[in-house]
Amino acid sequence: MTVILETKDLSKSFGGAQVVDGINFRIEKGDTRCVIGPNGAGKSTFFKLLIGEHEPTRGQVFFKGQNISEFLPYQRVAMGMSIKFQVPGIFAGLSVEEHLTLVLQRVPRITDLQDEMGGILDNFHLRDERKVKAGNLSHGKKQWLEIAMALALRPDVLLLDEPVAGLSDEETRETGDLINKLKTQGITMMVVEHDMDFVRQVATQVTVLHGGRVFAEGPLQEVLEREDVAEIYLGKR
Repeated sequence: MTVILETKDLSKSFGGAQVVDGINFRIEKGDTRCVIGPNGAGKSTFFKLLIGEHEPTRGQVFFKGQNISEFLPYQRVAMGMSIKFQVPGIFAGLSVEEHLTLVLQRVPRITDLQDEMGGILDNFHLRDERKVKAGNLSHGKKQWLEIAMALALRPDVLLLDEPVAGLSDEETRETGDLINKLKTQGITMMVVEHDMDFVRQVATQVTVLHGGRVFAEGPLQEVLEREDVAEIYLGKR
């Protein structure tokens, strides 16, 4: 399998605090990787290092085989990395259709914008809301709109930061169904998430962070059955 995203000895400190400490990590093309861990494990900082919001104190980030450690976020997006942040970054006064049009106009490979938009609206159950202003959407559909916008760029890898934060149980399950549908299309995804029901629904592989380091990694069920992984979630380590 082809490694699409990789880190080597990736580290980040703030003052005297070592928040991310020597993470070696890789995602293969077509994989859905969930990064999990207790509060304070370093997940958010690791995510920001991947997307270029933070510069590493030490180590490198590689995307499609190229060292992008010094690339700015927009340069990483231009290379094929698409990002969905935890808090939706949408414009309340623009409709769903207007949001998607802004994104689709940037994708040169699209020959029929309306046909492409129709497929996205159907995939994300947003067709009935295409004329609705984003500020009037439910929280769940705001999250879906932002994921849809990220995917409209046709990225090589999609990075999702807590995509079900603040969603109801039903919305969480429906979001998991959407992610699983994307998996069948061969889309590579990395998801930072703490909702374990959602992780169980979508993950093929998981990486557990603890104390800024990789604590465990491997197939979902195998990792979750480990006693030491259960202990860190219960606060015994």
